[in-house]
Amino acid sequence: MTAYLSLKINEKKMRPKKILPLALTFLLVAGCTDFVMICSLQPFFLEKNVILVPGVEGIWSSRAVFPVVTTGDNEKTDVWFRADTACNWEIERVIVRTTQKTAKGNDTTVVNPMNYYEVRLAGNTPDTSRYVFRMVLFSIRDNLYADFSPSGNPSFTESRLTKENYFPVHTLARVKVDGGSMNLSWLGADYMKEMIENKRVRVNYKWIESSKRLLLTGTSEQLTAMIERYAGEKRFIDWEDQLAMLHLNRKNNLLP
Repeated sequence: MTAYLSLKINEKKMRPKKILPLALTFLLVAGCTDFVMICSLQPFFLEKNVILVPGVEGIWSSRAVFPVVTTGDNEKTDVWFRADTACNWEIERVIVRTTQKTAKGNDTTVVNPMNYYEVRLAGNTPDTSRYVFRMVLFSIRDNLYADFSPSGNPSFTESRLTKENYFPVHTLARVKVDGGSMNLSWLGADYMKEMIENKRVRVNYKWIESSKRLLLTGTSEQLTAMIERYAGEKRFIDWEDQLAMLHLNRKNNLLP
């Protein structure tokens, strides 16, 4: 779904213009190849567009959805790995609890609900505990989208070196919630490449020749402008014709 970029950044000593070339180098080292979703260094959203949708919380099963237009040989190609569809999708709004001292010196718990969700792909094997994502929902022109980025990798708590050498990239999905079902459609890398080549969109990017793929490097403001102008119109972005699409069915309303 999303990749990690392996890069150790010392913000005090490294100028911003030097970050991108190193990021691209480590992108290849991290095995960020053979991707069907477009990845971005920056989030696809602005805080002013972030919303909460209580209907997405719960436990969901998932299955692949094939695009309307199939491959050249007219065969449907499933781009998902086993964990994506074999695991339950557990979606829950993040609640941060902190302990503070009262005026009398007593401990009190402060509950602070966040404006984003945690997505866990939960299965029957220990490895599935690694599949944790941060999902931020946002609305532009009455359409609902989700920004996905990796979060909560258990190895981060076990290795300082691992924690210092990784930061997440972002993918963009359109979301449709209809009672007990939810459809997710991720903006495809090839689709984005075609739009850029045809000069339909203007957004900063880097072409990585060795892996034959695009990495978006524009700001969240640029990405938001792109979504505002193009994402709501089927003639520009057909969300039913993306390679990476999932249909989720609700299993439980509340997480245990």
